[in-house]
Amino acid sequence: MKIPQHLIDKYNVAAPRYTSYPTVPYWNTDNFDKEEWRKSVSLSFKESNDRDGISLYIHLPFCESLCTYCGCNTRITKNHRVEEPYIKAVLMEWAMYLNTFESKPVIREIHLGGGTPTFFKPEHLAILINGILNSSTIHPRAEFSFEAHPANTTVDHLQVLYNLGFRRISLGIQDFDPRVQFIINRIQSFELVKLVTQQARRIGYTSVNFDLIYGLPLQTINGLKDTIAQVAKLMPDRIAFYSYAHVPWIKPGQRRFTENDLPDANDKRALYECGRELFTALGYHEIGMDHFALPTDSLYLAEQNGTLHRNFMGYTHQYTQLMIGLGVSSISDSWYAFAQNVKKVEEYLQLVNAGQLPVFKGHMLTADDLSIRRHILNIMCNGKTCWNLHTEASEAFLEGLDRMRQFERDGLVELNSWCITVTPMGKRFLRNICMALDARLWADKPTTQLFSMTG
Repeated sequence: MKIPQHLIDKYNVAAPRYTSYPTVPYWNTDNFDKEEWRKSVSLSFKESNDRDGISLYIHLPFCESLCTYCGCNTRITKNHRVEEPYIKAVLMEWAMYLNTFESKPVIREIHLGGGTPTFFKPEHLAILINGILNSSTIHPRAEFSFEAHPANTTVDHLQVLYNLGFRRISLGIQDFDPRVQFIINRIQSFELVKLVTQQARRIGYTSVNFDLIYGLPLQTINGLKDTIAQVAKLMPDRIAFYSYAHVPWIKPGQRRFTENDLPDANDKRALYECGRELFTALGYHEIGMDHFALPTDSLYLAEQNGTLHRNFMGYTHQYTQLMIGLGVSSISDSWYAFAQNVKKVEEYLQLVNAGQLPVFKGHMLTADDLSIRRHILNIMCNGKTCWNLHTEASEAFLEGLDRMRQFERDGLVELNSWCITVTPMGKRFLRNICMALDARLWADKPTTQLFSMTG
């Protein structure tokens, strides 16, 4: 479906990706209290552990070199002596949460993110995961996943993590064009990616994801076509096709190149449309925003049966009410509140070793927040949300519905007195549609760019 150019231009604005609501820049940090955070975790655990289990995100921040496109919280070092103290601290932080729980946690999901999780030696990753699992029960439908850099992921990494229950691996590819790889400092050959993919499948991994990015410096349509042709030789189960977020005022590493090296808004949209068309031709289905999956993958099946969920880790086929983030900069979600850990490794280690929860900011959700969060989550996952105005007639929500009228006029949503339904064309503008409901953003419009552009 060809998108009219005037809509592309109109909605190419800075917008959140809505892995949470409220988004982090709009957290009311002044009213946040660690003790209240603990109480919200305890309440959520009581309500959901036996029913759904809990999710864990573990941030492993170390990388041996800086990928200049990266917007993640990383620590660049070749000193692997940092591994043991960091893993010890993560397990100490986990012990603090265990003291908050009134029974043994049921682990539904574990995701290792970074940084580069495979920076760590396999035996250290085993100490970490065993330290978590020895104090927990594993949910019968648990799914464990990790992010991997093809350049340093060994067979030992794959085998050790598989033996610990990991079945999904996400490989950071970004682009196979040598010019693009050079300027973003992410060098890896197709042959290397092929080797790691085949090794993972041979060991028994049931889901392989490739991360690709459009809008990178020096990226071209022909280069992207070549990249996707290479991807087609391996047919990963999932593809995450992310928009490059150029935020050099936040991530100075991105100053290695300038805006002149980047595709303009029209070229960037063309890159996305090209990728989407090629993925569809290969048999992938578009899932929510930024994701594509084969019809055999659990993400596609979850979208089909209405169980797709989205949290700080992105899309997942399993719902948990409570997600605990461990490690530097990790964000936790009790459903009633959010909390983020300190962002510097040294401060994180100091706090944990002193027996203090390393949380430094957060947000306690109000009744309006919880209502709007539910609707944004429904739109992001299901393309539809419904309500009862007798119970959800808050001024904030009604104002959001009024802002939704422009999307109805542009053919991006269908709107009636109790439901919003995203149209096929509107699926390309999910971030914009959700932004209409974002009461906190509209109450305090940013004067500087807080989010990446949608185009």
